[in-house]
Amino acid sequence: MNTPDIRRLIAPRSIALIGAGAWTDAVAAGNATIGYGGKIWRVHPSRASTETTTYFRGVAELPGIPDAAFVAVPNQEAPGVAAALASRGAGGFVCFTSGFSETGTESGAKLTHDLCEGAGTLPFFGPNCYGFVNFFDRVAMMPDQIVGPPMQRGVALICQSGTIALTLMFNGRSLPLGYLFTVGNQTRLAVEDLIEMLCEDPRVSAFGLYLEGIKDADRFARAADKARVAGKPIAVVKAGRTAAAARTAHSHTGALAGADAVFDAFCRQAGLARCDTLGTLCETLKLFHAGGPLAGRKVLVMGASGGDMAMTADVSRALDLDFAPIPPAKTLVLRELLTDRVTVANPFDIHTYLWFDPPALRRVFSEVMHCGYDAVGFMLDSPPEQEADTAAFDAAIDVFIDASQGSPSRAALITSLPETISARIRRRCLDGGVVPLQGQREALEALAGAGAVGAAWHSKRGTQLQLPPRSAGGGAQEIRTLSEQEGKAALAKFGVHIPRGKIGAPNTAPEAAAMLGFPVVIKAVGAHLEHKTEVGGVVLNVCSIADATTAANALAKLSDTLLVEEMTTDGVAEILAGVIVDPQFGQVLVLGAGGVLTEMLSDSESLLPPWTAGSIEAALQRLTVAKLLSGYRGKPPGDMGALVGSILGVARYASSHVATLVELDVNPIIVRPQGLGTVAVDAMIRLRSLPELTV
Repeated sequence: MNTPDIRRLIAPRSIALIGAGAWTDAVAAGNATIGYGGKIWRVHPSRASTETTTYFRGVAELPGIPDAAFVAVPNQEAPGVAAALASRGAGGFVCFTSGFSETGTESGAKLTHDLCEGAGTLPFFGPNCYGFVNFFDRVAMMPDQIVGPPMQRGVALICQSGTIALTLMFNGRSLPLGYLFTVGNQTRLAVEDLIEMLCEDPRVSAFGLYLEGIKDADRFARAADKARVAGKPIAVVKAGRTAAAARTAHSHTGALAGADAVFDAFCRQAGLARCDTLGTLCETLKLFHAGGPLAGRKVLVMGASGGDMAMTADVSRALDLDFAPIPPAKTLVLRELLTDRVTVANPFDIHTYLWFDPPALRRVFSEVMHCGYDAVGFMLDSPPEQEADTAAFDAAIDVFIDASQGSPSRAALITSLPETISARIRRRCLDGGVVPLQGQREALEALAGAGAVGAAWHSKRGTQLQLPPRSAGGGAQEIRTLSEQEGKAALAKFGVHIPRGKIGAPNTAPEAAAMLGFPVVIKAVGAHLEHKTEVGGVVLNVCSIADATTAANALAKLSDTLLVEEMTTDGVAEILAGVIVDPQFGQVLVLGAGGVLTEMLSDSESLLPPWTAGSIEAALQRLTVAKLLSGYRGKPPGDMGALVGSILGVARYASSHVATLVELDVNPIIVRPQGLGTVAVDAMIRLRSLPELTV
């Protein structure tokens, strides 16, 4: 959309409130609360004017051109109102009205079409949208209570749920909120439009998203990259982690990589902090607002309680945080300050020996702040102000804030419970450059998320989505599965090493086996045998002519064509490498434990392009089966270089067949000892054939 037009809509000098009295009254009240200083015009077909409020019968009667409108009329009337606004040259509108495409009905789809036709090029939020609040310019286009102070700088929240948006606005976490948008059906303005536009607003420090779906993944990826370049990090909650994948799995790869795993991979590569809860979203955004992503994942948490520190270690066990030891030189200094009664460790229980000695306590805080950590957290829960004396707690917090000034580490005050830090203390921390993080788990998850974003930004890898051309989705499609030997031959051209083999009728198998040299593998092949092992279509360790004859006779019951291949006997690990085509994000490379371990371990990593040797090796190292690749229990290490080379070959094949590839599954790639290479012993490739495309 055109940026000036959107800015006119979200920072209007005049507003028209059109339709239902209760809802538009609420919008008017919200603007009074927030201190809106522009003109507000009311439009209603029958409501009588009063001494304080004039009601116009339609948009055409308005005394001026509204920059923004809130439309709360019956859905059948909404297209006409949109057309009237367009004809007056309005700046845009919020379509509060529901009953459009979200119903999944033909009538709803037609209403959506008519709304777009009526609006012409006008930007609008919705339909089925709760509106927005602009705390920067003091505008409330939302029919509810408005809570929050005016802001000079703050985060932009963009939500696909009106209730979630309200919940976030009502937070008691001192989250500096600049914009709060709901987008409804995203018929005209989508999440990615707002990110792209607001990247140019210097008042926006970061973005917080609540998503249920993405309208245009390619544009969303570009918007995320634009935010990164602008230095505005993104934290996101996306619903649907437990939803079943919306496709039929034709391979082990498809079963492992659901849409949620793909979105996780996108966040990791693009540098978005994915949060599980709204609490973690708020805490992550506070970190982002106060200084952007962390430089890395190296953190120290300290406090005056051994219990708090033990819980910190436990809560962090599944988080990607680096609790590196305090450097030896600093350990000596701290031990002198705290005496041998205190164990210098990370997490760091500093006890309370210096609690009432502010200069000494400040020295401890200052020494820790200069240990090379990306973030240092001081864990302390204060009693309720109305029920207890908080002076001793306030004093310790003030010492921590003072010690953090000029520190190379990001400083955070962490509470075990969200409610054990008052608004007064939160404000004192924020004014002093310390981030108040509420709730132990949320705080640690926020630190991990901010560290992950920092690492992704530092790598500058990003994403380059490989999406099938739009023409590939239209017209009649024929999908065929290549035979195993066809698939392997195709991959071999791209650098994937495959075993020597012979294909033929069952009676030729013994001779082929003798020629290749024992031991061999004999397989039944055919389009009906995508998963041969499940139907007994593979015979391993065939070591003689007699064995080959017996195996061939048995396999002949499954197929009249058999494949005889040399057998690899010195493998140290088996790896799955495959590519699926996600309906939103396009091609996704999936790596995992291969062979019989595929379903047993559910051990996989998803990668979006660009695929590089470095990113592939890093993903392999994150697998549980990576222990086998490194040499396990006396076995030699695997040939990692050859494995990465074979996977790159799979990736090159996929990149060369973007228009036609449906899915690709190489399972397993047998990894031999270092220096001996790898062998792809099975492959399944499914391709689509379209009249306008060449396979």
